[in-house]
Amino acid sequence: MIRYNLKIIFANKFIWFLLAAIAFFVIFLLINLFSRGNINPGTIFSLLIYPGMLLVFYPTVFGIQNDEDNRILEILFGIPDYRYKVWLVRLILIYIVVFVILVLLALFCSWALVPFPIFNMAWHLMFPIFFMGSLSFLLSTFIKNGIGTGVVIIIIGVFFLALSEAISRTKWNLFLNPFNLPDGMSETAWKAIVHDNRIILFVGIILALLGGLTSLQNRERFI
Repeated sequence: MIRYNLKIIFANKFIWFLLAAIAFFVIFLLINLFSRGNINPGTIFSLLIYPGMLLVFYPTVFGIQNDEDNRILEILFGIPDYRYKVWLVRLILIYIVVFVILVLLALFCSWALVPFPIFNMAWHLMFPIFFMGSLSFLLSTFIKNGIGTGVVIIIIGVFFLALSEAISRTKWNLFLNPFNLPDGMSETAWKAIVHDNRIILFVGIILALLGGLTSLQNRERFI
């Protein structure tokens, strides 16, 4: 089952999203280097979050459509508890693959730019990236079209980016950067905000996953 789902994850256009993520990473890295700004762990967080979003985007947004296009959706419905044996396993594998790639990119940044705790960086990147991935999966079970789901996710992302300045110092900031301590705020208060933000995103991840898996119970909508 794991081997099968890995083939599904890496099939079709995922390689192009992987190359695009690496290209984004290199471009943003060069911009930061040539701007001669102060590179710190907060800069690295911003450098890695967008490639991570790209990596999780394709397999979660287009997964159901790819199964339908390949005419295996009805076959999956015939597997007992297919939602958990196929889709939950697939999502876990997607998140593991993305996490490993983020660790490798963070390892390179720690070696080439500035030292920082690698796994702590990847851990914090996991929350906004996996939240958007889980939300993409949930919406894909309702929209059932990869392009339509992608458009909705992009609109949601742009909306939160537009609000990021206004809510940057609050726990409701989806793209909260825990390594960027705001001026005039104590470290203790900032840690409390980051802690609450991570709890909110974690609950959102679980609810989106459960909502998507529950939505897959209604087989008739997908056939």
